[in-house]
Amino acid sequence: MATTLQFCRVCARTDIGSRHNNRSGALAPPRRRPVIVRCSGEKSPSSAAAIGAEFDAKLFRHNLTRSDNYNRRGFGHKEETLELMNQEYTSDIIKKLKENGYEYTWGNVKVKLAEAYGFCWGVERAVQIAYEARKQFPEEKIWITNEIIHNPTVNKRLEEMAVQNIPVEEGKKQFDVVNKGDVVVLPAFGAAVEEMVTLNNKNVQIVDTTCPWVSKVWTTVEKHKKGDYTSIIHGKYSHEETVATASFAGKYIIVKNMKEAEYVCDYILGGELNGSSSTKEAFLEKFKKAVSKGFDPDVDLVKVGIANQTTMLKGETEEIGKLVEKTMMRKFGVENVNEHFISFNTICDATQERQDAMYKMVEEKVDLILVVGGWNSSNTSHLQEIAEDRGIPSYWIDSEKRIGPGNKIAYKLMHGELVEKENWLPKGQITIGITSGASTPDKAVEDVLKKVFEIKREEALQLA
Repeated sequence: MATTLQFCRVCARTDIGSRHNNRSGALAPPRRRPVIVRCSGEKSPSSAAAIGAEFDAKLFRHNLTRSDNYNRRGFGHKEETLELMNQEYTSDIIKKLKENGYEYTWGNVKVKLAEAYGFCWGVERAVQIAYEARKQFPEEKIWITNEIIHNPTVNKRLEEMAVQNIPVEEGKKQFDVVNKGDVVVLPAFGAAVEEMVTLNNKNVQIVDTTCPWVSKVWTTVEKHKKGDYTSIIHGKYSHEETVATASFAGKYIIVKNMKEAEYVCDYILGGELNGSSSTKEAFLEKFKKAVSKGFDPDVDLVKVGIANQTTMLKGETEEIGKLVEKTMMRKFGVENVNEHFISFNTICDATQERQDAMYKMVEEKVDLILVVGGWNSSNTSHLQEIAEDRGIPSYWIDSEKRIGPGNKIAYKLMHGELVEKENWLPKGQITIGITSGASTPDKAVEDVLKKVFEIKREEALQLA
């Protein structure tokens, strides 16, 4: 049956449960800001609400976090859920490596473990709170807006716990499956503000596991917006975290790497950086999926600020920031740069530590490096990139299932190409380096090493 699309004026409930920070602790007077939502007849929208230009995302998030239907601190089951996670995700092999200076030899295999690897604090926190949600709401239907983290082992475990992904049709999440009283988990990457509005309007229990480092980036782009700066976001425009960050920004453009940043800066300088840019039309075509609505490079690149997807290469983010700053100095003069450029440090400590440990590892003598982590994990791809850039044989796999049968491996390169290789493990005594992405549990690394040990044992038996 055909229905007429119409625009409905609804309230985003930005006031719900809002508490005024005065000494009496009294509730603040109700404040409601209208939100424009595209509706179909009288039914609730199936996809995320389309909020209006005057919507105050910062105020909405501030009040949402103080409402009764919102939780980001867990439910008092931390001790027992951490014990369960330890049983499911820890590793005796990793424990042995750490006890022996991150290096140990099993048979003819010497293993060197990166000094910073695996589960970061933000990931462990997100998974633990999701486990608590299931404990707190044993009978309720629990949904999650995206994968909690980019790791197949952990995501499969949540599926087994009946934590369901919100279905997606034609690229849009179908929020009509979510009903009042359901529980919805926001993953470690966060969620777009439009999705939060939709869920808040449905009066569901929101369990927010967003990493605090991601929230820090949101605060940064909100500062850009307040100062009328366009956010230049170093990230991948389709990545869940960057989608969420962009939803809190005002004007924005997303650049994936230094090459794209140079294109933007060349355009700002009228082709005088390296000549890589051309017309306004070509610019908008190139970044058509990576800019805010109505973006005009001739107007919106006069005042800019830097932000980043927290899992990008630290060094590249820093270099992009320096390039943009120098560009604005050249365009507007050194004495005026503070009126046209602003920057805050939004690089995640955990991402930086794992990259630093990888840079150290590639300086050591190893025959090859194994990088363990989800194939859709951005931070893991950059660990692989560091090894590839040094010309060291490096294999990025998401689980032990990519090894075998026999001495065969299926792995990905840093840009996502899938490669298969026979006889990837050299014969005889070998030294391998191993690391894992911030979303990878120790147990996944152990399972990979067990496969390696098995292949080398078979080799030794054949030679005996």
